Amino acid sequence: MMENGILGVDIGGTGIKGGIIDVNSGKLLSDRVKIPTPAPASPSSVVEVVGELLDILKYKNDIVGIGFPAVVSHEICETASNISKDWIGVNLIEYFSHHLDKKVTVINDADAAGVAELQFGDIETKNSTVLLLTLGTGIGSAVFIDGKLLPNTELGFLKYKDSIVEKYASNKVREDKDLSYKEWGGRVSNVLNHVQHLFTADHIILGGGISKKFEKYKEYLEEVPCQVTPATLLNNAGMIGAACYAADHLS
Repeated sequence: MMENGILGVDIGGTGIKGGIIDVNSGKLLSDRVKIPTPAPASPSSVVEVVGELLDILKYKNDIVGIGFPAVVSHEICETASNISKDWIGVNLIEYFSHHLDKKVTVINDADAAGVAELQFGDIETKNSTVLLLTLGTGIGSAVFIDGKLLPNTELGFLKYKDSIVEKYASNKVREDKDLSYKEWGGRVSNVLNHVQHLFTADHIILGGGISKKFEKYKEYLEEVPCQVTPATLLNNAGMIGAACYAADHLS
């Protein structure tokens, strides 16, 4: 019987977070440790930081789940928007397993957050389409149809106006342009309506660190024709989902 405590790692554009997760409850069994993402975020520098997380948490289990900020197709990294392009073409399972000397699963970071939200949040999945958007350095996405994941959707790269969605309404854009919550909330609302036209979602979940400030901008999302809520697990969703995914696939 596998131990419940699995290390979940969430690799982001600005920070790499990790914690030991009780995969039955979604609760943290350790402190959450966050280390700045190295620049450049090359394979060698990122795996070194993940190794630091293992050391800091004194993690002894053989299994590690990783949420990774890229399209992960058949174990291969296919994209690199907020990490080094040196990752493209790398077999992520082989790379992390070899360097960490652990059994590793790797899933797109937003997909990992969605897995956690559907497992531990109060989300109706039967006969429904659920979208999760993570509003951070970029915009990640996870799409679930009747509770089943459609992986690697990357809705942050949808063409929008003269650019793409994540360069219009990510939290980084809010910070860089010093937008008020009203201004930024209007942008997010535009994006949600744009995405809603494509998927006719029943429920949209907003994740990322900014989810904990949902009250500051929710009133500007009122035109979106479906239920919109902040992530129940807030910014811990990625590492919780990564751990749960590992438990499901390596048990």
